[in-house]
Amino acid sequence: MNQASVRSHGKIEGVYWASLPGERDQLATLSLAPGTSVYGETRFKAKGNEYRVWDPYRSKLAAAILKGLTKPPIKPGSKVLYLGAASGTTVSHISDIAGKKGRVYCVEFAQRSFRELMSTVCQNRSNTTPVLEDARFPVKYRNIVPEVDVVYSDIAQPDQARIIADNLDMFLAKQGGYMLVVKSRSVDVTKEPRQIFKEQASVLEQRGYRVAEMVTLDPFEMDHCLIQGSGS
Repeated sequence: MNQASVRSHGKIEGVYWASLPGERDQLATLSLAPGTSVYGETRFKAKGNEYRVWDPYRSKLAAAILKGLTKPPIKPGSKVLYLGAASGTTVSHISDIAGKKGRVYCVEFAQRSFRELMSTVCQNRSNTTPVLEDARFPVKYRNIVPEVDVVYSDIAQPDQARIIADNLDMFLAKQGGYMLVVKSRSVDVTKEPRQIFKEQASVLEQRGYRVAEMVTLDPFEMDHCLIQGSGS
C-alpha cells in the first residue's frame, strides 16, 4: 500500500488532492470499500484512511473536474441515478463521495458490463443498487429508483439529451441537479463537436432544465463535453 499526503479539494466536498512521492498532485476519493480495487487504480494510506486515485483518463467526471467543473451536485449523502454505469469505474468514485448515507442507482443494459459492475463494484459497496435496464425506458425501473438528488448520464446514443431529460422528468427532486456527458460522435459524425454540444444543451433547455456549465473534456476524452445544470 502506497503512502501519501492528502488534502481537501477545497471546492468540491468529498474530493481530495493526493500528493504521492515523485508524482504531481492527483484527484482522489476516500474509499468506501478499503482493501478493494475497481480498475487497478492506485490506493494509498493517509491519516489512517484508505484513498483511491481518480484517473481522469478512465473517468469523464474526473476529467471534467480537472478541466474546471465547479460545484458538481454530487456530495456526501446524495442519492444519485447513474445512467450508463458500464463496469463501474466512475460509479465507484461517486459511491465514495456519496458515502454510507448516500445511494447510487446504477442503470446498465449490456449484460457483460453489468456482470463486471456487480463483481467489481456492487458486491463490495453497500450504497450501490444495480439496475439491469435500458435508460431509454425509465418507466421500467420506476419501482426500483425513488426520487434522487442527482442524475448522471454517460450513454452512447444519438438522443443523449432526450434520454436524460426523460429520466429527469421522472426521478429528479425539485432542487436537484444533473450531469450529462455528451459524446458527439455518437450523435452525428458529420457535425463539429461544439455544435453538437450546443444542440444537446438546447434540448435540455427546451425541456425546462437549466444549463449552468459546459466543460469540454479534451485531452482526456476527445470530442466529449460534460453539461451540468439543474431543474427548472
